[in-house]
Amino acid sequence: MPAPLKHVTISDLVRVHACPVRYYYERDDPFEESDRYAVCKQLSYHLGDPLDAEVIWAETQVVRPKIDASLREFLDLCINACNKSTWQPAEETDVRVHSEKQGIAGMIDRITPDGSFSIVRAAGAMPFGTYAADRLRIAAIALCLEEMTGEVVKGGHVEYIPDGVSRFHAVQPRDRRQLIATLHKVRSIQDGDIPVHPLNAPCVRCKYMEKCD
Repeated sequence: MPAPLKHVTISDLVRVHACPVRYYYERDDPFEESDRYAVCKQLSYHLGDPLDAEVIWAETQVVRPKIDASLREFLDLCINACNKSTWQPAEETDVRVHSEKQGIAGMIDRITPDGSFSIVRAAGAMPFGTYAADRLRIAAIALCLEEMTGEVVKGGHVEYIPDGVSRFHAVQPRDRRQLIATLHKVRSIQDGDIPVHPLNAPCVRCKYMEKCD
């Protein structure tokens, strides 16, 4: 029997999709979430309930004791934005999902009582639709859930906390194709291949510009 696949995290898929060369240089670096994400993530636990800024900020400081105090104002802005919409409280949070067939593993931020899932983002929302990286996240999670539950998963929500916006993305065949292609890139890098610089890489202010061909 072939050896089981080493699980690739959904976060790694997103990083390779953004730029495989940068991922190659940083593949052994520990991942650190941003302070802005820490604020948005902590707020997300309270969606569907009254958003008490003092309580959420105190919890955020427990999670990240050295968080920049100026982000307290950012929290207020997020709360004001989220209060303009109606949210379902989560039935489950931080739910790990995986696909043994594809060797993918990741985390769902929120599952609501109606069974839908959401991922939490610290970015502002686009005027319409969702970012490519978020479509990839949703497709990967949907694939994992379908394998775990045996049921069709049409898509999931992306919650752009700074704007108080929740967008549903229905997974398309192109999303699944992108997922498979990105997974192949991750595995080739893990096998020692040096990735090729992509045409539309986010090179502005990248610290690897001088060593990247």
